[in-house]
Amino acid sequence: MADLEAFFNPRSICIIGASRHKGKIGNSVLRNIINAGFHGDIYPINPKSREIAGKKCYPSVLDVNRPIDLAVITVPAETVIEVAGECGRAGVKFLIVITAGFKEIGPEGLEREKKLKKLCRKYSMRLLGPNCVGFIDMHRSLNATFSAVTPLKGNIVFISQSGAMLVSILDWSKSLGLGFSHFISLGNKADLDEADFIEQVAEDPHTKAILCYLEDVAEGRRFLEVSSKASLKKPVVIFKSGISQAGAKAASSHTGALAGSDRAYDAAFKQCGVIRVETMSELFDLAIAFSGKTLTQGRGVAIITNSGGPGIVAADCVEAKGLKMVRFSKKTISKLRTNLPAEASLYNPVDVLGDARKDRFEFSLRTILADESVNNVLVLITPLDVTEPVETAKAIVNIANDSSKPVFVCFLGGEQVKEGARILTRNSIPCYSFPEPAVNAILKVAAYTELRNKIDRKQVIKSFKVDAKTVKAVFFDAVREHRLTLLGNEAAAVAEAYGIPVAPVELARTAREAEQISSRLGFPVVLKVSSPKIIHKSDIHGVRLNLKSAEEVRKAFRDILDSAGYYLPEAPIYGVEVQPMVPEGTELIIGMNRDVQFGPLLAFGLGGIYVNLLKDVSFRLAEKLDEEEIRDMIKETRAYSLLRGYRGEKPRDMDKIIKIIARFAKLANDFPEILDMEINPLIAYEKGAAALDIKMNISELCKGGV
Repeated sequence: MADLEAFFNPRSICIIGASRHKGKIGNSVLRNIINAGFHGDIYPINPKSREIAGKKCYPSVLDVNRPIDLAVITVPAETVIEVAGECGRAGVKFLIVITAGFKEIGPEGLEREKKLKKLCRKYSMRLLGPNCVGFIDMHRSLNATFSAVTPLKGNIVFISQSGAMLVSILDWSKSLGLGFSHFISLGNKADLDEADFIEQVAEDPHTKAILCYLEDVAEGRRFLEVSSKASLKKPVVIFKSGISQAGAKAASSHTGALAGSDRAYDAAFKQCGVIRVETMSELFDLAIAFSGKTLTQGRGVAIITNSGGPGIVAADCVEAKGLKMVRFSKKTISKLRTNLPAEASLYNPVDVLGDARKDRFEFSLRTILADESVNNVLVLITPLDVTEPVETAKAIVNIANDSSKPVFVCFLGGEQVKEGARILTRNSIPCYSFPEPAVNAILKVAAYTELRNKIDRKQVIKSFKVDAKTVKAVFFDAVREHRLTLLGNEAAAVAEAYGIPVAPVELARTAREAEQISSRLGFPVVLKVSSPKIIHKSDIHGVRLNLKSAEEVRKAFRDILDSAGYYLPEAPIYGVEVQPMVPEGTELIIGMNRDVQFGPLLAFGLGGIYVNLLKDVSFRLAEKLDEEEIRDMIKETRAYSLLRGYRGEKPRDMDKIIKIIARFAKLANDFPEILDMEINPLIAYEKGAAALDIKMNISELCKGGV
C-alpha cells in the first residue's frame, strides 16, 4: 500500500503559480486552500509578487527553506518540468499538477509527461495529474482545487478521470444536499491512479461509499487486488465509459469476436465486488443509496404509498428487477387494520390514502419495519392538498435512525416536496423523484451485500498436477518452425498436459499414414486439414466426417488437400488430422482472449458452428477464479438449462465441466505467451466430456525462448 498520509494530511502546502488576479487558476487554488480553513502552513510561489491573499510569497520553492509535504503546480506546461525539479531538490513529497498540455495533446505532450514521471521517480515524489482539477478532503479542511464550488461535508468519495465531470457533479450535489468526504481528480494518471486512492479511502472512517468515473484502468491486476479488498469494507461503484467493441480481436477465434474491449471490465468488476452502473444518473442514485444509515440484508421490499398509481408502478418494478414483494405476517396486517382507515389497502403495497398526514405515514412505517419478512421499505409520497412533506420527512428520519433496516423514500413532485427531500438527503435517507430509480437503488444495494459475502468466502481453486515441460516443448517446436499458431495435434497435446480430456488426434502427412492411424484409432473417423493459416476448416470444405473404411479415408484425404489448394493456395499444409468420431452430446465452447489490462479473459457457452450466431456466452477473468465463480459463469448461459437436463435429456457431467474450465484457466495463467485459445466444441456427456477441436495462438514472447 502506498504511503499517502502526507498527501491526505499535509502539514504544509505550496502553490506554484499562485496569482493575485481573480480568474487565474493559481489564484483560485490559493483562495480555496485558505477559505477551506487548512490548518497547516501555506506558501504561495510567484517570483513577481511579495504577498498574495495575506500570505508571504516566495520566488521559488527553494527559497521557502522549510519542509513542504505537498506542492500544487499551476504554471504553464512548458515550465512544469523546471519547477517540478525544484520541488524535488526542495524535498517535496507530493505534487498535484493541475496544468494541462501533456499526453492529452499528442506526441509533444506525451514526451513532456514522460520527463515529468522520470523526474518524480528520481526524487521519490508521488504525482497526482497532470491535467487535473485537484483534490478535496472535507474532513481535513483541505480544498486544493480551482473549483468555484465547495461541496457539503458527507461520507461519499468521488474519484473522477474527467475534471469537468467532477466539477459538474460537485455543483449538482450542493443543490441536492448530498455531502462528500473527498473529491479526487485523476487527470492523466501519470503516477497515482484509481487503485491508489481506492486503497487509501477504503480505510477512511469518514467514508461510506466510493464512487468512480473511469475511462480506463491503469494497472488491471493491481486494481483487482485492491478493489477486492476495498469492496469488503465499503461499496465501490464505477461508471466506466468507452465501451466500444473496437478492441476486439475477432480474426482468429470465436472468443475474440464475442469478447469485445468492454467484456473484461465487466468480468473484473463482477469478480472483485465492484458495482457497475451504466449512466451518471445511476451513479449518483447509488451515491444517495449508499450514504444511508444501513445497508439491506435481503431482497424483500415493502411499499407504503398515499396514491395507488405510484404504488403499482413501484410494485411492478420490484418484481421486474428480481426483488421480492414481501407478504406481511398476520400480526402486521391486524395492527394496520386497527389504525388505518377502512378504505386503506393493508397488503403490500400499503395504500394509506390521499388524505394521509404525517402520523399515518409514521404509524405505517414503524409497523412494517417491525415485520421480520421485510428487508427494505420504500415510502412513496405524492404532494396532495393535505400532504405534509416537511413534517413527514422529519418523522421518517427519526424512525429510520432507530431501525436496522434501510428506508428509501420517493417524493414525487418538484417545488412542493423540495424541502422535505432535502431534509431526508441531509440526514442520509435515500430520496428519489420517481419509483424506478428508487427500486433500482434497492436492487444494487442488495446486490452489493450479496457480492461482498461472496467475495469474503472466495476460495482459490486447489492446485493440481500439470505437465508444464510438455507445453514448453510444444511451443519450442512451433517457434523453431517460425509458427505462432499451433497445429491441432499440438494444441491437443498442450491441453492433455494440463489434464483436459481430448479426443485422440494424430497428424497424417500422407494418405497411407491416414489409413494406418484410422485403423489404429478405430472407424468411423474424422479428417481435418492441418494448417496454421486455416482457422475455420469447414469454411473451405476441409473437414470430412463419419469415414467408415480405409477407401473412404484415402478419398477424403485427397479431397481435403484439393479443397485447401483451391480455396487457399498460399496456405502451408502440414497434413491432415485424424480423429475418431465421438458420440453426440451437448456442444460447448471454452475460450480465452488475453486482455491487455486484466490478463486472460475466459468465455463459456453453447458451442459448435452457431456460436457467433447464438452468442450464448458468459465471461470471467482467469485470475483468482474459483469453482463457485465457474458455476455462476455456467448458470448465466442458456447452456445451463441443457446441461441440467432438458425435456427428458439426462443431465451432463457438471463437475467435470467445472474442472475442465479450472484447468483451462490455470493453463492461461501459467503461460502468458498464450495469446488466445479455444475449445470448440467441448462435448459434454452424462459422464465426462471431451475436447474435439482446439485452437491456440502464442505470442511474440515465445521468440525469446520458452
